[in-house]
Amino acid sequence: MLEITPLHSLFAAEVTGLDLDHVPTEETLSAVKAAFAQYTVLVFRDQDVTDDQQIAFSECFGSLESTKVGTPGAGSKMIVLSNIGPDGAIEPPTGRQVLNNKANQHWHADSSFKPVPAKASMLSARIIPLSGGNTEYISMRAVYAALPEEDKARLAGKVAIHDYAYGRSKIDPELVTAEERAAVPPVRQSMVLDHGIHGKSLYLGAHCARVEGMDDKEGRALIDRLMAFATNKRFVYSHVWRPHDLILWDNLSVLHRATPFASMEEPRRMVRTTIAGDGPTLAA
Repeated sequence: MLEITPLHSLFAAEVTGLDLDHVPTEETLSAVKAAFAQYTVLVFRDQDVTDDQQIAFSECFGSLESTKVGTPGAGSKMIVLSNIGPDGAIEPPTGRQVLNNKANQHWHADSSFKPVPAKASMLSARIIPLSGGNTEYISMRAVYAALPEEDKARLAGKVAIHDYAYGRSKIDPELVTAEERAAVPPVRQSMVLDHGIHGKSLYLGAHCARVEGMDDKEGRALIDRLMAFATNKRFVYSHVWRPHDLILWDNLSVLHRATPFASMEEPRRMVRTTIAGDGPTLAA
């Protein structure tokens, strides 16, 4: 029997009673989707899934994105987030995978740099370190609800420019290749998303480079102030990974980040599938 247990006072829940060794029934999927709409982050424990099983479960929530150029798994439905090199050894600190993993320690929403940003992501823990490496989540619905009314009024209709190269340049200006820059040029995104009966959310993150219609200094100050407000501990759920955990989160309502671990000593391998969005955040 499916059970939903809240993990935080504002969002996030653990789902028990689901075994992905078997295809979920329509009734079970309906209950999971209802919980996802409410809690925006769902944790499924003890799911030792294969790649095919993870893809199949992810596709219950929509079509999957193909992994972009320059990323392990490019062109496929999966992205491997790991510090393990092709030879099975741990990558050096200057390794491209390690640098990209470091960039993922900044708060972000997956694929916010695409014209149609990702709706959701699913991440499975294949190899995890003995300690550290939590993934943290912010409820951006709760953040928006807590904003002063003057901020809500100021943000109405505001557009931000999301730029993959900008986000990655914080780690290394040379981390993004010319091919990647061409594949994912800067895009316009609404700063506030409307989720109907579930309210509104702020849409920000590491790729949010500037605010349209504001000079760079003023726009950057606004983004930084909103992020400082959003990262207050009361809005954050920190997930301590166990082997075979599987997490599903809503990229349009939630920001997330990885946290450090002894990455030069312990291996880590996570596999992510990304559920494509239904449309742009702005009207044509």
